Amino acid sequence: MTPEIWQHLFYHPEASVVEKILRTVLVYLFLIIGLRLAGKRELATLNPFDLVVLLTLSNTLQNAIIGNDNSVLGGIIGASTLLIVNYLIVDLVYRNRGLSQLIEGGPDVLIKGGKVLHQRLAAERITEQELEAAARRQGFATLKEVDQAILYPGGTFCFIGKVPRAEAAHYHQIMNQLDRIAAGVEALQSPPA
Repeated sequence: MTPEIWQHLFYHPEASVVEKILRTVLVYLFLIIGLRLAGKRELATLNPFDLVVLLTLSNTLQNAIIGNDNSVLGGIIGASTLLIVNYLIVDLVYRNRGLSQLIEGGPDVLIKGGKVLHQRLAAERITEQELEAAARRQGFATLKEVDQAILYPGGTFCFIGKVPRAEAAHYHQIMNQLDRIAAGVEALQSPPA
């Protein structure tokens, strides 16, 4: 291999290292803000339209990060900067509750007391069919079985049933039996009065 190949492979003089780092940081911040404004739906229910947008976003922003540089070093600088900035932001958000609320938002109640809150669904751009599909993935046949549904900032759904699930009922039954046994043992250990 000639020295020119190695130079072209690892060095592309069109953009400086500092410029590549700044471009990456700006694109990262843009994506954080853009995904926050897009809502939790983008993370919760990835339909074909959302998938196309996310794939296109990554391809569109690639050149914004490293410019026309397709060298290995340019890619390593961009990827390293993304990983470092992400680590720093996650650490900052972890340490600062107010910043966490600003960047990630809070949980959103979508079903309360067995009633679907259509206004909240509309705010998150989630259809009732998408919510029902998420409930089915967690073992509920229909939304009529759900007492409460919460959408968390990371896009995770939590469904709480109206009727305790078999495991929960069995757990409570065992706990009640243990309480009775503990009370019986305590009565046996108590000196007669």
